[in-house]
Amino acid sequence: MKRRDFVRSILPLSIAPCTGNGLIVFSLFTLLISFLTPLNAASLGWDIKILTVDRNAGIDIADFNNDGKLDVIAGRNWYPAPDFVPHPVRTIEDWNGYVESNCDLAYDVNGDGLMDVISFSWLPTEVYWYENPGNEALKLGKLWPKHLLQDTENSSNECVLMHDLDGDGIPELVVNSWGEEQPLLAWKFSTEERDVKEMRSNKIITVRKEVPALQKITIGTNKNGHGLGFGDINGDGREDIIFEAGWYERPESNAMTTPWKYHSDWFIHGSVPMLCRDLNNDGKIDIIVGHGHDYGLFWWEQLEPEDGKTRWKEHLIDDSFSQPHALHWADLDGDGEGELITGKCFHAHNGRDPGGNEQPCLYSYTWNPKKLKFTRHTIEEGNVGTGRQIRTADINDDGKLDIAVAGKSGTYILFNSGK
Repeated sequence: MKRRDFVRSILPLSIAPCTGNGLIVFSLFTLLISFLTPLNAASLGWDIKILTVDRNAGIDIADFNNDGKLDVIAGRNWYPAPDFVPHPVRTIEDWNGYVESNCDLAYDVNGDGLMDVISFSWLPTEVYWYENPGNEALKLGKLWPKHLLQDTENSSNECVLMHDLDGDGIPELVVNSWGEEQPLLAWKFSTEERDVKEMRSNKIITVRKEVPALQKITIGTNKNGHGLGFGDINGDGREDIIFEAGWYERPESNAMTTPWKYHSDWFIHGSVPMLCRDLNNDGKIDIIVGHGHDYGLFWWEQLEPEDGKTRWKEHLIDDSFSQPHALHWADLDGDGEGELITGKCFHAHNGRDPGGNEQPCLYSYTWNPKKLKFTRHTIEEGNVGTGRQIRTADINDDGKLDIAVAGKSGTYILFNSGK
């Protein structure tokens, strides 16, 4: 039987929570695990399979050919189970030491029962989706048709998280921008009429038709910045949004059409995501956050508010490696508790960050609620780092969660071999 599993610079040590990864990753097949005898996180073993080496930073897991097995998609290719041989999806240009891809989101955009992929990049304002061409085309290695989803008219995209903001069961795209003066926007799936080109009778013609699109939701125009997460910061029962320079308070009603109130309770050049969890079981959300481009992984204990502002006490988890840019929470050992997963976002700024040229690494951390302490366990050092996303799922269907990562140190599947 299986179930869905699901920094330094703080102002007055004020910081809020979010759901990061905790943030339920919305690949429909992500985070499967069976109720077996729990393993020991400290003694887990990992069988590592490298898929490719390039500078792509996005990755996701889903069943793309509907054969009942989970596949991996990452940048230019998708990798079908069980052999994970690369098959083409799209061409992507290199740019300034990066690949123009920082986020892959598996989602059935057109509702045809086939998993497509949505991709964002750093500077382009356009968001494209790549249509799954179906099994025969997949077998022949055909490229996936490219469609414009929306021109957002906003650039400086750090990463995108899929999160159901309005509780209708359909996730929105919530965009993190490193630009501090950019608006914080979310995008809801919708449709609109457009002129599109189609091949008919061996001729390309323009037709007017209804196509997938995105509808803009303005969370706030005041501030944006590096870092993003979701959690009920002030305990009012409504989920808020946290980021680099504080948090946006969710309105009591009409949250998708009413601007959210901004609170400047902290500042950190944070991870994407920032994770919100009540670690010490005091009824208040705490935050787990990494310095995305420096040393430092922390948890922020939420204290009692003062003068209308949230207050936070910072606890160091680990400062032995730099660039913990992507965080993820998943139950790797099957004990029902979940672990923190993160590592070095290798060469996140082409080696210019502090420690940017040091070895890649990937770790898990178990939480002890009695000692209020995280303990680190090595998944891999020397080869495997992260990019902008960490994904987990039972990829080989053996009842244990595996890990998939993509970044400048390569694209990898790490199969959980247990004890």
